Amino acid sequence: MFDYLTRQRQDRHVSTQKPHGCTCMTKHDRQALIHRDRMQTQEVVSCCHRQPLFRAAKKYICARSMSAVWQYFRLDQPASKTATCIICQAAISRGGTSISNFNTTNLIKHLKTRHPVEHDGYTKARTEKDEPRQTQQTLEASFKQREKFSQDSQRAIKITDRIIEFIVLDDQPLSVVENVGFRRLIEHLGPRYSLPGRKYISETALPKLYETVREHISCKLKDVRTISFTTDIWSCDSTPLSCQHTGWTHAVLQANEFRSSHTGKSIAESIEGMLVKWNISKSRVHVILHDNASNMKKAMDEMGVSSLGCFAHSLQLVVHEGLLSQRSVSDALANCRKIIGHFKHSPLATTRLEDIQKDLKMPTKRLQQDVATRWNSTFYMVESLLEQKRTISAYGADHDLPATLTANQWALLEKAVTVLAPFEEVTKQISSSTSSVAEVIPSVTVLKRLLARESQEDTGIKTMKTTLLEAVKKRFATIEEEPLYAVATLLDPHFKDRYFSSADNIKHAKDALTVEMEKTEKSTTVAETIAENPKKTPRMEVQVGGSSSRESSLKGLFEEILQEHDEEHGAGTTSTHFQLQTYMMEQTISRSDSPFQYWAVNRIFKNS
Repeated sequence: MFDYLTRQRQDRHVSTQKPHGCTCMTKHDRQALIHRDRMQTQEVVSCCHRQPLFRAAKKYICARSMSAVWQYFRLDQPASKTATCIICQAAISRGGTSISNFNTTNLIKHLKTRHPVEHDGYTKARTEKDEPRQTQQTLEASFKQREKFSQDSQRAIKITDRIIEFIVLDDQPLSVVENVGFRRLIEHLGPRYSLPGRKYISETALPKLYETVREHISCKLKDVRTISFTTDIWSCDSTPLSCQHTGWTHAVLQANEFRSSHTGKSIAESIEGMLVKWNISKSRVHVILHDNASNMKKAMDEMGVSSLGCFAHSLQLVVHEGLLSQRSVSDALANCRKIIGHFKHSPLATTRLEDIQKDLKMPTKRLQQDVATRWNSTFYMVESLLEQKRTISAYGADHDLPATLTANQWALLEKAVTVLAPFEEVTKQISSSTSSVAEVIPSVTVLKRLLARESQEDTGIKTMKTTLLEAVKKRFATIEEEPLYAVATLLDPHFKDRYFSSADNIKHAKDALTVEMEKTEKSTTVAETIAENPKKTPRMEVQVGGSSSRESSLKGLFEEILQEHDEEHGAGTTSTHFQLQTYMMEQTISRSDSPFQYWAVNRIFKNS
């Protein structure tokens, strides 16, 4: 048999004649050497299947057919100890002594070291060959994949939790789970998931989430020594009820219906109940911020806790008392509201106004209506009217308006916007999420200086500025004497003692801060000491990001006041005084830097 094979290999061609004693025909000629070798071996085995070497030849054929490396090698004989590389004609050892223990390790190494391109092809072919074949899915498995998740399955629980988070975080109504579009979306995203109904969401899922969040907040509150709160009561227009909101700095601790009368005693009982529910003692209450209503002030007195009124509400009263209450201004504002009401209640009038805006090549904008309890909304209303002065005049020439503004009233409104711009800027600043009570005294000081400063642009608005200045002084006359405001301002590295109006107020503020420091020093261990002669760190200029349609009217005033008070302070006699004086000697930080980050880096006392 092998003599026959040898003769056929030497001829280098595949014979087309029947071999002696063979009843089968050979295959057609092959140009590729590997195909030729494979066909010759198959021919021999077919013809000599009864020979003793049949089993070994069969193993040889199976081994070659299973390994992708054989497309780059050939064998002269099945029992040959070497294989010939068809690329470089090198003879490579097969790594064994007999046909039963031959392997392809050396062949693969040869490809890797001498023919990397072909080795990559071999690796790719082997990977594709090793990939598991896709088997047909059973009928039982197919039906199982179509079954709905059970309510207690982990997959269903996770999807339900995400839907609850969607409702809570995005203020969605509970009825969203009954909306057709939402149900179709969930069915498309998770065909095996069964969306629960509104009753399950409100009675089971939401209470469960509430308890989880409540436990998380309770753990955080345990490690807090003092807590600041904000509280407010408002009435709902759609339903005849009042709601009370009491919040910690980072979470709302209570928001419920307030059914009793809005007396100081009732409000105090409600807040005290909230403190008991969250296991917060009154000694841990640092301050409660509230509006300036008398019942709120009385409630705080009933509880015996420190409290402060809303600074933004105080600015609201200042603007109304100082400017908006003037007859000429109030008459002009009344006409403004009538004009805007005309466009708000008439779609046709709004369309005509937009057409005029397009004809004048002005941006299409709608007029803003003000809200009586938000003075800055009145400011935005007047601003929108002044911006659309040309379009409103053009509209009034062809169509009727319920009221018109005279030339004097237009001029008055322009002056009012100029005067109120600093108040609007301060209101936005102290209404931000990062604002603190430390900004109150500096803001009042800057407003008073700006209103008292005279310039050539004050023509026609001097009376307005004077009236507003008197209202600011009256409303905030004793603000620097309030220890909570004073100490907070001193401890804010933006301001320190630079914005107080008198030396006596600075002294009182420092005395109050010294008392607090001595209390802390008695209850904690000093962790760090301050260098005797610390170098002043240069103050960085504030980088204002973005562009604004109106330049800041307070720009430079904060820095101007800081430079006036940038001087050395006398040395203290005690450790507490020395620490305080050293802190005051340092430069204030940039307005863009965080005071909380400053104190995290420059912490003096442990656990402070």
